[in-house]
Amino acid sequence: MRQPFSFFKTFALVILVLAVGLAVLPISSALAAGPQGIATPPSNSPANNVRLKLAWARAQIVYQRQGYLLSLVDGVLTRVQILIDRANSKGWDSSSVQAALDAFNAVIPAARAAHLPGAAIIASHVGFDSNGKVTDRVAAIDTTKSLVQVLKNTRTAMNGTGRSLREAVKTFRDAHQPVPAPVTP
Repeated sequence: MRQPFSFFKTFALVILVLAVGLAVLPISSALAAGPQGIATPPSNSPANNVRLKLAWARAQIVYQRQGYLLSLVDGVLTRVQILIDRANSKGWDSSSVQAALDAFNAVIPAARAAHLPGAAIIASHVGFDSNGKVTDRVAAIDTTKSLVQVLKNTRTAMNGTGRSLREAVKTFRDAHQPVPAPVTP
């Protein structure tokens, strides 16, 4: 009978020590973290500047990719028009692809115009040095936000027509797949 009592006594002592130890930990971490309980570096700290530098580099990469895709537009227009002409010569209905191509072609000038200001923003790189390091934090934030806004404006100008064209071509190709010849042994 003595053994269960000593086990419970030891177990209660361990629980009490853990409870006291855990009760102290959240208070000390919350005090160290700051008023909202979130540990954030000061606004002019190197950690925040590194994040800003990475955001600037990421925005530039997306801008270059977007420019590359806009440079491929003429080739896409030509290839899709060839597909439509071949389909028409076979007597197939390609009106949905033609409508998607016309919508895509109509937004290209606006998308290119929306994309153009980004080159000047990157060339001036206000708030950053030539290596992309932050020199003026406030100006660098404004520059990064401006470039991100150019990217958004270009996407908005496209209005999803590229995706619609791709889906129309895919649907058309799926509907007109050649039938495989039966294999005879």
